[in-house]
Amino acid sequence: MQNKTFFELQKTSEKSKARVGILNTEHGEIPTPIFMPVGTQGTVKALTPKQLEELDAKIILGNTYHLYLRPGNDVMQNFGGLHKFMNWERPILTDSGGFQVFSLQELRKLTNEGVRFKSHIDGSMHFFSPESVVDTQRIIGSDIMMVLDECVPYPADYDYVKKSSELSLHWAKLSREHFNKTEPLWGHKQFQFGIGQGGMYKDLRTEYIKRMVEIGFDGYAIGGLSVGEPAEMMYEITDCCTDFMPHDKPRYLMGVGTPENLLESISRGIDMFDCVMPTRNARNGQIFTTTGKYNIRNAQFKFCDKPIDENLDCYASQNFSLGYLRHLIIADEILGLQLASMQNIAFYLWLMKTAREHIEQGDFEVWKKQMLSNYL
Repeated sequence: MQNKTFFELQKTSEKSKARVGILNTEHGEIPTPIFMPVGTQGTVKALTPKQLEELDAKIILGNTYHLYLRPGNDVMQNFGGLHKFMNWERPILTDSGGFQVFSLQELRKLTNEGVRFKSHIDGSMHFFSPESVVDTQRIIGSDIMMVLDECVPYPADYDYVKKSSELSLHWAKLSREHFNKTEPLWGHKQFQFGIGQGGMYKDLRTEYIKRMVEIGFDGYAIGGLSVGEPAEMMYEITDCCTDFMPHDKPRYLMGVGTPENLLESISRGIDMFDCVMPTRNARNGQIFTTTGKYNIRNAQFKFCDKPIDENLDCYASQNFSLGYLRHLIIADEILGLQLASMQNIAFYLWLMKTAREHIEQGDFEVWKKQMLSNYL
């Protein structure tokens, strides 16, 4: 990536905020919009790194909280970072673990310096500070790291959200200062994203996005959405946030979501997504395809000899029937989980690739409407 800027904005739609760009990292280029398969503990469930490469996943996500607890920073240090540990040569983004820590509720205590929490694994006590989370992500060696923040629950009253967002902003400043004072450990450049909070209040979202931008990060994320609020509210907040995010920096909507969520959020100016839905739903028998989503357990698929998805260039999609996949899922065969996960990740990656193509062609909104007619 010599002489290349981290993010190159290539085109913006004339009819919406949808955009096409390239993220340049030393582990490879990432075309945007992009979906990042979730590999929380150093693995995308049921899939090998080789299979992810064959599906052409450009970047995956790991989780600082989980990797810090298990296998631990000492193991990560010993193996020279997550790329080597899991044999993955493409880019990795790591969440700070804030969402996981704050989902513990009774098991954590917040201060200006950070958060003390109990491990969900063995009950042992730990402390995350903005600085220690940067240090852990230096050890993990992710190409993109997120700052420590508090994910606000839904619903939450105005005063609580304002106080929480002030704390997250304070932590963001400490995170950026520590990032700028430290160096990567494994010979490749790392980037850091700030996270805008503010709950479901547009004035708070606007204020904290502006103040986050003043700190000066390599990219900006929207946190605290897809936490139970109505979809239309999520779209409104997303639209509001992207109005105040720099055009020359990537925009990441964290933890989202359904195919509809992704396409609607692209229209509102989002570049990056992650969600456990493709693999989690696969394990429960829900299959995403180019013609709609299926509950593969339904009896209608018992005798179906059609390929899982003949429109996708994917080993699972082309070489196995819906009837066979139904049999595997009902029989609790591990191959069923693998094929279903492969299909769903292939679909999500196809969805982003096709969205990019239509933004470039200038007919994204028309295609989006046609695509979503299969899902609504």
